[in-house]
Amino acid sequence: MKAAEVIRFLEELAPPSLQESYDNSGLLVGDSQTEVKGILVSLDCTEDVVDDAISQGCNLIVSHHPILFSGLKRLNGKNYIERTVMKAIKNDVLLYAIHTNLDNVIDGVNQKFAEQLGLTNTKILSPKKERLKKVVTYCPTEHAEKVRTAMCNAGAGKIGNYDQCSFNTDGTGTFRGNENTNPFVGNKGEVHHEAEVRIETIVPDFTVKSVLKAMQEAHPYEEVAFDVYPMENIWKEVGSGMVGDLPEEMDALEFLKSLKTSMKTDCVRYTLPHKEKVKRVAICGGSGSFLLGNAIASGADVFITGDFKYHQFFDAENRIIIADIGHYESEQFTIQLLADKLEQKFPTFAPRLSRVKTNPVNYL
Repeated sequence: MKAAEVIRFLEELAPPSLQESYDNSGLLVGDSQTEVKGILVSLDCTEDVVDDAISQGCNLIVSHHPILFSGLKRLNGKNYIERTVMKAIKNDVLLYAIHTNLDNVIDGVNQKFAEQLGLTNTKILSPKKERLKKVVTYCPTEHAEKVRTAMCNAGAGKIGNYDQCSFNTDGTGTFRGNENTNPFVGNKGEVHHEAEVRIETIVPDFTVKSVLKAMQEAHPYEEVAFDVYPMENIWKEVGSGMVGDLPEEMDALEFLKSLKTSMKTDCVRYTLPHKEKVKRVAICGGSGSFLLGNAIASGADVFITGDFKYHQFFDAENRIIIADIGHYESEQFTIQLLADKLEQKFPTFAPRLSRVKTNPVNYL
């Protein structure tokens, strides 16, 4: 199996276009046409992780965090980033990162986080907007089903738990071809009236090109009329963080104590509870302080994430409990998430979990 096949699957799971502007997800080191001998999954990519991959017979490392966030101007091994990249290149190990794009999909990092806490009724805490388009086309009535199906198979028409979604209106199209045309219906030089269907469907912005290509290939006309409209709709399946409910109300302090077990952390930094019981919980894997306002607006009793700074804890203002469990701790289960997804897709090709604990933070 070539690395390109694994990458294709990972990019269907979390499209690269969903990563944040500062991010650098994707294939960072290596040739996608390389034959994969083994896949190692890790949260971070360090020299030790590359050594671990080599010792386990893996030549593709899939990490959550990218080793490269910005361009390298030289490779002299003067820091851990350069040394990691050099070691990977010398040993023909490919490095692939799947970072904020995996954070932003509904069944990604935060869903795994939510499962670890046993949350129910989960939804995206801060869904994206202006990432959807409406695609409209017109075709002869008897060909509408074929065209509509082709568009949906290419990624159009998905709304929440529904797919093949479209709206269809019957009407009459008119056209006249000149001498250089070969009309599917009608005659050159004559105005033709054709019973047509207007097909409207919703499309994520990163699939517009593939949907239009599929539409044109399925359409009988040599000149296909279509429109692409920007939309301000909120995309509820894509965005930052997550919010959900505990199965039952819990004493606030008891819940905070339980995080040390459920999230396998040695430290929970928190603000004093403003209420005795908690039920609604907001979460964000990694650095989530930017979502505090969203967490409060969602009605959450507690917000769990990592990397809160001292002064940011004051922003709770007795409206919510902030619980900082650490960056690594809030994302550590991503390793198992990726391993499970890869194993489901490639059942005869079991991925390996890195044996290296990459967390640079230690507690006494």
